[in-house]
Amino acid sequence: MTDLWSLAGSGIEERVAFATEVRDMVWRETRRRMGYGEGKGPHSVNALAPNSAAARRLHLIYMEVAAEVGFAARQLVDDGAARAGRAGASYAQLGEAAGDLSRQAARKRWPEAVGTHWVLYTITGKQAPHGRATSLYRSAEKAVERGRTAVDEGALADDGAIAAVVVNSAREVVWACWFNDAVWGPEETELPEDLRSVPVPEAPEHADWQQRWEQFVSRR
Repeated sequence: MTDLWSLAGSGIEERVAFATEVRDMVWRETRRRMGYGEGKGPHSVNALAPNSAAARRLHLIYMEVAAEVGFAARQLVDDGAARAGRAGASYAQLGEAAGDLSRQAARKRWPEAVGTHWVLYTITGKQAPHGRATSLYRSAEKAVERGRTAVDEGALADDGAIAAVVVNSAREVVWACWFNDAVWGPEETELPEDLRSVPVPEAPEHADWQQRWEQFVSRR
């Protein structure tokens, strides 16, 4: 991976200024942990005698703070990669944003960032024949949230949702719920084993899975 100073493109002065801000932040936190008050203690990280015990302690704490900053930055990079992947970024784009990583290196670092999606299936209509709807999401949390909301609000309309499932990229059901008339609200449920794997929409078995899921919901 290239270092900060060899990154191509304009804005190098801004990058240098940003790196200076980070170093200043690490130095301020080092001083705080050393117990130095305003105007007290060394004025820079190299102000103490190089071979003194005080300098050794200062440099170790400085390393400790810098390592924590690096860990936090890596967490932010990983979070950003996941969000960028959900938004449609490619591995080549993730690698470039992370400091000129190769596409292969980016794929190895974030194996599930790109191409990961969740499908929300809903059964609609209080009476047969029921309708069906499908939506694609880049976030499992968003798919579940939308599914629960759809079922919760489904009782307000004759063509509202009465059941929902969320399926991951491996075509496995990761969440399911149905509208429970007894409590007048959505209730999470576990599907039987033969319904937990969903065929791809292009397969003839997909329509059969939908029918069996509808029958399961109708028996509840």
